[in-house]
Amino acid sequence: MYALLVFVERYSECKPVSESSSSTSLSAMGLPHGNKTSDVNSAAGSVPTTLAIASTSTILTTSQNVSGSTRLSLTQSQDFPTSTPVNCKKATESDTTPVVFVRRGPMDRNRGAGKDERNDLSVIKERVLNAVSDQSLSGYRSVTNKTGNSPKSMPNDLVTLTDVPDEYRTHLLWEYYKVDGDKVPRAEIAAMPLLSQESMLLDELLHCLTGIRESLLVPQKPIISAVGLAKYDTDFDIHTHLDRSLTHQVREILPLASYFMGVQKIIAATDGLGQVMNSLNEALQELTHDFYLIIVQAEQELRHNRLTLQKLLYYLQPTMWVMHEVWSSLVIIQLSDSRDAEVLTYLHERIKRLEGNKDAQQLIIGLVRKAAKPYMRMLQMWIQKGVIVDRHREFLVVDNEVIHRDELPEHYSDDYWERRYTLRDEQIPSFLAKYSDKILRTGKYLNVIRQCGKRVMPTQEMNLEFDPTSERHVSVINDAYYFAARMLLDVLLTENDLMGHLQSVKRYLLLNQGDFTMQFMDACEDELTKNVDHVLPMTLENLLGLTLRISSARNDPYKDDLHCELLPYDLVTQMSKIMKKEENWQAQPRLDLSGLECFAFTYEVKWPCSLVLNHISISKYQMLFRQLFYCKHVERQLCKIWKENSIARQFEPQAASLYRAAFTLRQRMMNAIQNLEYYMMIEIIEPNWHIFIEKMKTVENVDNVLRLHQDFLDSCLKNCMLTESSHLNRSIFKLCKICLKYCEFIQIETPLDPTDTFSERVRRFDLEFTQLLISFLKQINSMAKKNTADCFMNLVHRINFNAFYTDQMDKMCVEDAIG
Repeated sequence: MYALLVFVERYSECKPVSESSSSTSLSAMGLPHGNKTSDVNSAAGSVPTTLAIASTSTILTTSQNVSGSTRLSLTQSQDFPTSTPVNCKKATESDTTPVVFVRRGPMDRNRGAGKDERNDLSVIKERVLNAVSDQSLSGYRSVTNKTGNSPKSMPNDLVTLTDVPDEYRTHLLWEYYKVDGDKVPRAEIAAMPLLSQESMLLDELLHCLTGIRESLLVPQKPIISAVGLAKYDTDFDIHTHLDRSLTHQVREILPLASYFMGVQKIIAATDGLGQVMNSLNEALQELTHDFYLIIVQAEQELRHNRLTLQKLLYYLQPTMWVMHEVWSSLVIIQLSDSRDAEVLTYLHERIKRLEGNKDAQQLIIGLVRKAAKPYMRMLQMWIQKGVIVDRHREFLVVDNEVIHRDELPEHYSDDYWERRYTLRDEQIPSFLAKYSDKILRTGKYLNVIRQCGKRVMPTQEMNLEFDPTSERHVSVINDAYYFAARMLLDVLLTENDLMGHLQSVKRYLLLNQGDFTMQFMDACEDELTKNVDHVLPMTLENLLGLTLRISSARNDPYKDDLHCELLPYDLVTQMSKIMKKEENWQAQPRLDLSGLECFAFTYEVKWPCSLVLNHISISKYQMLFRQLFYCKHVERQLCKIWKENSIARQFEPQAASLYRAAFTLRQRMMNAIQNLEYYMMIEIIEPNWHIFIEKMKTVENVDNVLRLHQDFLDSCLKNCMLTESSHLNRSIFKLCKICLKYCEFIQIETPLDPTDTFSERVRRFDLEFTQLLISFLKQINSMAKKNTADCFMNLVHRINFNAFYTDQMDKMCVEDAIG
């Protein structure tokens, strides 16, 4: 192989010249090779030497031009793959004139050499045989006779292909390609002394280790249909006339040739299959270079007659162990079709299984460290700048952005945050599996910071490399994560005042601003009692703006983010759709509802606060608001009855007794609604809000902010009976409806049926309300038995504080058991 490098260097400065005369075969001329005087004169003279490669014949020829200079032409009838560094370039069919490459050396400058020196071909013949037949193409060694003269004839055919089709051969490899460049008769190997056999065998063995075909060590014909390990294994036939002791020793060394060629096949097969594989192949090429150096050193020892098979086996034994490990690992990777992160995972796990083999372990560590370089560069770009540079889709994070953030629809919820950047589980190396979530969030944080117009400037220089012997990459990932998390939290909490926005949302959507709520209801009550199709949204917006400026809310810096909204569905429908996560649930046909049943506040914030106060979160706030607002409306109507019916005290005792049952029912209704409001606002929302605020003081990243905020909302919804599984919200809605009907009956003088009386109507309202309330309390008792952690029993104790409904509940339970 070293001679090939010399061969390329020798002819790298050649230039094409035209061929002007016919060629004559060396074998036809029969020129002797033993004329030493002519050899010396030719070497000392200025003989311009040319090497022509034609595509029409396979004969080594010489030709003389008009000036008398001699030219050696090596023509080829077929193109055949060659080893690195030489590749034969096939001539096109239209090329009829062979291309001649002229070697320009110091002798070319002296054009006054004699004619006899130019005509002497012995030097040219010897150079070509040494450079082409002996070292580069054939891989065979010339065997001279005892007189020291070379054979008197040359073979006509230099190249003979093997039976392996070119499409099944790897490129840039010898792969034991059969090149018959020297058919010099050899002495019978059995008749040679043992030392001569060993010397010849060593010479061919060194060639065989690098993929060059020889006569004593012949590779078996590869099986094209081979599968498994056999596909990357090579068996050899050893000359049967070799001494048995030599055969036994060389048989122990030949597996190294098989390992080396198997590695070369895999390198060629995986070239261009991603950055990780290319980087691994680059590391394997360095290993191949080191292997060539070992062979060159062994060849030098052989030239000085200091090498034996036993010594060679001793020298190569560590290399064989290491090369076997490399070969077996690569074959397993190739057979399993592993790529990218899977390759890094396998090599990393292989390191742990090589604890007893230090040399092989160190080699695999070096391979995985170099193979991981492009992957770690992508990781560094992600955690340092939030940028993904992944043309071959090898990285563990994928960017799913289809449109720009500014072009997202209004109701994108938090999809931009949750779904734009996601993990590829199959592209996560095992040594990064525990940190994959942290890696994902680091880059996401940096992207949000950049979209806020902030520059991402790491506080320290980052040099991320994977070293299986240390955990330095872990500390780099952690540092990058904490930097991005702290910076984004500062952007959210300090620069964009997230907590101020959350306080405003609680103030308006959770009815925490009492005076504002009452003033708004006073201003909008007449408008909201209309059918929703007759309600003017602009009127509500104007009344909202007026109320915000005359109440204590006028000092709120974010009051302008609050708006009115008329939803096309009632609370029960909204809750059902959100909890079931149905798509396009807002496109439902509008029901015949009042403005009060469709009304809700909405709160609009800009990026990046919209990450926390996204559409889904605002919808959950609206569910709480609508239930509280509706209960507050019912309470106001019951209070109006008490005010308007205060004149009944002026009636005579007999007439006033007719209203006594009505007043009692009104008080029971007021007690149930007020206790329901108190339970939701004081026992559920306020404690959960306090817990949420306390945890926010120690939060470390935005994902924790999102999680804490969602936990707060989900806890409030669950304990306020706004989950689809409980069905309690339907009972609350029915209770409120019967209360409003009763208020309407008391306030408006409606004509009664002739057989119906005022007392009879009140009695029927009382019976219906009591049944609904007892059914509601019974449902709460049933749920409390299943989950004692819920706060539902507190509501039961508040409404049934004097056990007024206990007997009736027991009676209903008995009836249900009997029925």
